[in-house]
Amino acid sequence: MITYLKQEKENMIELLEKLVNIDSNSYDKQGVDNIGMALQREFEEIGMSVAVHREKEYGNHLSITSPHAKHPSILIIAHIDTVFPDGEAENRPFEIISGKAYGPGVNDEKASHVQVLYAMKALKEIDSFAFHNVHILFNSDEEIGSPSSKALIKEAADGKKYSLVVECGRLNEGVVTSRKGVGRFTMRVSGKSAHAGVEPEIGRSAIEEIAHKIIKLQQLNDHENGLSVNVGLIKGGTSANTVSPEAEAVIDVRVNNKQQADEVVKDIYAIAEEDTVHGTDTEVEGRIARPPMEETEESKQLLKEVKDIGKQAGLMIHGESTGGASDASFTAAEGIPTIDGMGPVGEFSHSETNEYTVVDSLIERTALLAKTIERLSQLKTEDN
Repeated sequence: MITYLKQEKENMIELLEKLVNIDSNSYDKQGVDNIGMALQREFEEIGMSVAVHREKEYGNHLSITSPHAKHPSILIIAHIDTVFPDGEAENRPFEIISGKAYGPGVNDEKASHVQVLYAMKALKEIDSFAFHNVHILFNSDEEIGSPSSKALIKEAADGKKYSLVVECGRLNEGVVTSRKGVGRFTMRVSGKSAHAGVEPEIGRSAIEEIAHKIIKLQQLNDHENGLSVNVGLIKGGTSANTVSPEAEAVIDVRVNNKQQADEVVKDIYAIAEEDTVHGTDTEVEGRIARPPMEETEESKQLLKEVKDIGKQAGLMIHGESTGGASDASFTAAEGIPTIDGMGPVGEFSHSETNEYTVVDSLIERTALLAKTIERLSQLKTEDN
């Protein structure tokens, strides 16, 4: 398998260059669909069936299986959108410098597209049963919270025994075993305007009220236990000499577990109900959009299998936790043993200049993914 992948290295890099040089911002439907169509052609060429889930607002999603698949037990998830604006690929095209591939989205996560394709090619090359035991889902809107693909992910997860998510691998041979849940809330305060010099006493300052609330929100932080509450955006008022009639705060929340999520949501709504400046009204909307990806005994066992496979290839795989979000949270929440960060290794995702993927890791991580699929498929056979 590794010999085959090494022989295909130049073809892998050529495809990676092609994908990186296509703009595919989450809101650029045509660009995302161009990536999707390129991948559709590649997977159909190796005999896989590609179902296109068409979207009006966002890019289309791809669901890929072998035409001979019968209840595949492994779900692989990758996303085809990026955070970069239209024109970025032309301004900063793909290039390799000192063994690192650079370009918009190379690490998050176009290298993973190549990885998944060639893992399947490698399995087909050795005529492995595992080729027929995989359901691959490429979604188009992960970078904005997967609004149109969340239901599709949950549907695809039904009946699966394992979920492998190919966000980028971590340095020092890490994969991701837990992620924080992510919530976004908007708090809006309505007050009463008044002239700040003539009759300020009849005004009710929305800015003053939201200032009190912001302090209370920030006091919810418990970093030692993994809870973070950040008021990252505020706005309000109409002019410097007017008592502000309105104010707004946007709140980012990260939680380690479901209990934390339930408690912090209650706390946020309780703060909204507490008035310091009488005569103001507060509304809040939002939710925990991505549940936390928590480690379970089953996911620990899955990590053990991945570590064993890696060890045989000279990789000392280890698990890591991260505060960033991904679609792995959805499959983990469905009770499916999930490992994330299975993609090629790199750093600085979303960076306008520094994002890179280690070229050699493209081969190593593709082999790791293919062998993991093969091992997990053998376990399915043994179970049957």
